[in-house]
Amino acid sequence: MQNQRRVVIDAVKPQINSGEFFIKRIVNEIVNVDAHVLVDGHDVIAASVLFKHEKAKKWNEARMFDVGNDEWKASFIVEKQGFYTYKVQGWVDYALNWQHGIERKIDDNQHVKSELLEGVTYLEPLLKKGTKEEKDYLNYCIDCFNDESKYDEAIKEAMSFELHKVFVKYPKKHLSNESKELQVYVDRKKARFSTWYEFFPRSTSETNGQHGTFKDCERLLPRVAQMGFDTLYFPPVHPIGEVNRKGKNNTTEAKEGDVGSAWGIGSQHGGHKDLHPELGSVEDFKQLIKKAKELNIEVAMDYALQAAPDHPWVESHPDWFKWRPDGTVQYAENPPKKYQDILPIYWESKDYKSLWKECLETMLYWVDCGINVFRVDNPHTKPYYFWNWLIAEVKQKHPDVLFLAEAFTRPKVMEQLAKQGYTQSYTYFTWRNTKEEFIEYITELTQKDQREFMQPNFWPNTPDINPYHLQGANESKYLQRYALAATMSSSIGIYGPVFEQMIDDAIPGKEEYYMSEKFQLCHYDWFKESKLTLLISKINAIRHENEALQQTNNIKFCEIQNENLIAFYKWNDDKTNELLIIISLDQYYAQQANMRLPLSDLGIDAGHRVQVEDLVTASSYNWHDEWNFVELHPTLPFHIFKINK
Repeated sequence: MQNQRRVVIDAVKPQINSGEFFIKRIVNEIVNVDAHVLVDGHDVIAASVLFKHEKAKKWNEARMFDVGNDEWKASFIVEKQGFYTYKVQGWVDYALNWQHGIERKIDDNQHVKSELLEGVTYLEPLLKKGTKEEKDYLNYCIDCFNDESKYDEAIKEAMSFELHKVFVKYPKKHLSNESKELQVYVDRKKARFSTWYEFFPRSTSETNGQHGTFKDCERLLPRVAQMGFDTLYFPPVHPIGEVNRKGKNNTTEAKEGDVGSAWGIGSQHGGHKDLHPELGSVEDFKQLIKKAKELNIEVAMDYALQAAPDHPWVESHPDWFKWRPDGTVQYAENPPKKYQDILPIYWESKDYKSLWKECLETMLYWVDCGINVFRVDNPHTKPYYFWNWLIAEVKQKHPDVLFLAEAFTRPKVMEQLAKQGYTQSYTYFTWRNTKEEFIEYITELTQKDQREFMQPNFWPNTPDINPYHLQGANESKYLQRYALAATMSSSIGIYGPVFEQMIDDAIPGKEEYYMSEKFQLCHYDWFKESKLTLLISKINAIRHENEALQQTNNIKFCEIQNENLIAFYKWNDDKTNELLIIISLDQYYAQQANMRLPLSDLGIDAGHRVQVEDLVTASSYNWHDEWNFVELHPTLPFHIFKINK
């Protein structure tokens, strides 16, 4: 049998899968909570959001506000890393109900002496809770309510806002009802805002044809920092298998001197807890991590759970692989791609507990070496619940560790990985290329449930993906793609120096690089400067200086009368930093249009002067109209305007 609860709490948001998964925030972000709260009849009700950090004993309370149609809202700020629990509480507020009722009767000129005496029963319990000033006020009200000679004073105080405030501050939650408890996981800022740069350590040597080392990587750190990148991601740095090693351009037979694919992990030199001997020692690696941190750069490692045929695991743990009747193991495939140099792990092995334990210990080994960011290779080919367990185990001991899911696959798969705990996700941005595609995709990421649990990371290119629109593209196209990624998403990355040097030779008919660096050493002029490197550096600096670009979800597309131009408004949570971004999607010709300012979002009226400052060129413009003319040229195909009202 149900108890006497009367208040119904329904449709609490945000929550994911009815609370099965936690939502995500970073330190000092806001959680906006909505709920339907209603009661039978016409009694006055009240509601609150109760919340607390996992290490706190007492609940904090944020009163909710009725915004109409039985919909209530409140917000709270998460101030620490870790889990917070929150829930909605609702109750019939008999004190406020009394005040509302007596107001109506007084307005109707009814005599309310009996009602005033009833009010005393709501005031007296508050004498144990209030401050001295509040107690003095309550005693005054009680005296008036009991003394018929003070009737005029009594009805004035009965309807007063001061008494209303006391009732709201000290509610009696008789027969309150609560929603089920929900969780939010709070991460450090880098979970939301990061700027990644990827390169192969083995291609960093100053001598052409010579294998690079971690010491060579150290030499490049100032360049990475100068360009404004805060995360340096390395493809796998482990020993590379010699059995079935791939040759240049993904040929199946390696010739003498071919270095193989970095993702074919494991050889006579060790496995996932070892480093490629030509890169250097563990101490060299730790020194590189330390030097990077001095420049505010974090080194991110690739975590690829797969093995070359000569990986030590194959001999020491044969049960971790699925053997065919002829004694061989099926190599990895992702049709039409084939990976003859890689053996997939058999996740249904009877020895799975030992396998999971080794995977966890491997990651913790590198965390102990100073790594706090992992890009995980092909996570969608491993069990989702394995990732849920692994990430939770790591975060429990090391809350600063972040995980980027490398999964260019079906939308529901990418979403599931994010729900299971991945911090960031690769996205389809790489292939979006028209105004309609951008608006549709960004709206999906930022206006639907994904905004609560999936932090996108936009990459214009990767070693695996040489998109068709960059093949043979001019400088303007590269500028356009970087500006789009860097202003639409707060987390971005490029594979360099291939991107900024516009190296785009492709295998005909495929989105793959010709003579891919995945299978060979490359030699670059690492300190080559260009307009592209200059503007990438400038955009990255703007990102670090403007909070509006340090989050993804606060975005609204603006009307602009040209399909080759896209415009959007971005802001930080308290709207102390507001930007207007306009980008041309035409790499060849100048484009002009009238653009409509989002006046209501800016909180200004038509005719009010708005100054916009171009953060790239340092030019300023005064706009007085709702519609304003803009023009962009291929030489500089974007504006990043700071709005000064």
